[in-house]
Amino acid sequence: MSRLFGTDGVRGMANREITAELALGLAVAAAHVLGAPARAAGRKPKAVVGRDPRASGEFLAAAVIAGLASAGVDVHDAGVLPTPAVAFLTADMDAHFGVMLSASHNAMPDNGIKFFAAGGHKLPDSVEDEIAARLHQEWERPTGAEVGRVHRNRAGQARYVAHLLAALPNRLDGVTVVIDGAHGAASAVSPEVFRLAGADVIEIGTSPDGLNINDGYGSTHLGHLQAAVVARGADFGIAHDGDADRCLAVDHTGAVVDGDQIMAILALAMQERGKLAGNTLVATVMSNLGLLQAMEREGVDVLKTGVGDRYVLEKMREGDFSLGGEQSGHVILLEHGTTGDGVLTGLMLAARVAETGKSLAELAAVMTRLPQVLINVKGVDTSRVASDEEVQAAVAREEDELAGSGRVLLRKSGTEPLVRVMVEAATAEQAQAVADRLAAVVKERLAL
Repeated sequence: MSRLFGTDGVRGMANREITAELALGLAVAAAHVLGAPARAAGRKPKAVVGRDPRASGEFLAAAVIAGLASAGVDVHDAGVLPTPAVAFLTADMDAHFGVMLSASHNAMPDNGIKFFAAGGHKLPDSVEDEIAARLHQEWERPTGAEVGRVHRNRAGQARYVAHLLAALPNRLDGVTVVIDGAHGAASAVSPEVFRLAGADVIEIGTSPDGLNINDGYGSTHLGHLQAAVVARGADFGIAHDGDADRCLAVDHTGAVVDGDQIMAILALAMQERGKLAGNTLVATVMSNLGLLQAMEREGVDVLKTGVGDRYVLEKMREGDFSLGGEQSGHVILLEHGTTGDGVLTGLMLAARVAETGKSLAELAAVMTRLPQVLINVKGVDTSRVASDEEVQAAVAREEDELAGSGRVLLRKSGTEPLVRVMVEAATAEQAQAVADRLAAVVKERLAL
């Protein structure tokens, strides 16, 4: 049986897979599992709840809040805020756990529910499984003064902004930046904090109406940002996803600066300031070979993990490392946050531009990206990707053909029913050809 939780919470189409009933039931189950330490200490559990601005978040947040309060949890409703802000507030307010309603970069009809443990940390698989196991179990309902109370907490944004400003190593005066909020959770926060830090800000994608989140804007749709940066003569642009736990950038020419390049820039900046713990960057197996080559040249060690910022974070916490992330733009700066934070990442990138006086293009040139092709193969049995002998034989043949000048990676998505075929090679043509051949084998062998 498949797990209820994916790599980033429970996600699916709102009001189909992600229903009000499921949201309420998960909230009750989480109240029992994550609130247990508080109850053992004779205290009423406290939780922070936030959401992105998609329309379904309104009824799903109401269901989560109702479930928590009915299970005896005091709830602080933080309203629309980025996912990292909810993680921050969970720690800052000494809450026992946090809940975020968001489907991140997914289209508007989707939504999701993710939980943070005390301190704002993502949950390990075992705790998620314990919450799933508690769904629909009988439970003793509190009454009277034992039911949870609901508090509207609208000071959360100001606390989060103050936290971000305190993390900056230098001001951003003289920098002009275009910010694309994806019509999502960062639409109000990101422009505000950049302006407070001294930057001149041009906004696009910052008018959420509940229906337009990720619709042609944000980190998965960079065309508007590229055009705006060039047309307005900005120094660079920052694009968030729907819940703002990631960011990508474009330089003054409109060229994309991805998560690997951002990590390379920040790694060298932190190394220079003596802030790169263990002289180590933690990245995933999806990071471009160019990042590994650049870091080796600059004397920075790279540790690789499975795909997913939760696995990056686990490795960072194990080794007490300070910087890690993904090519997709999830970047974790552990000194300042417990999860990927697109606003903080954008600020740190802007701070490096302001500090050095170099363009983002110059800074990004520290690494050369190998041509990379990613094909999403849909309509296949993702559970057999690692066990099918012909698929694995095809991978081995292509790796032999690349002869160390590139690499192949096949993995099932943790958030969608598909297999990702990723190929890096010396030329774009070679990478495309290899990816096409492998995608055809995957589709033929694993077709549902």
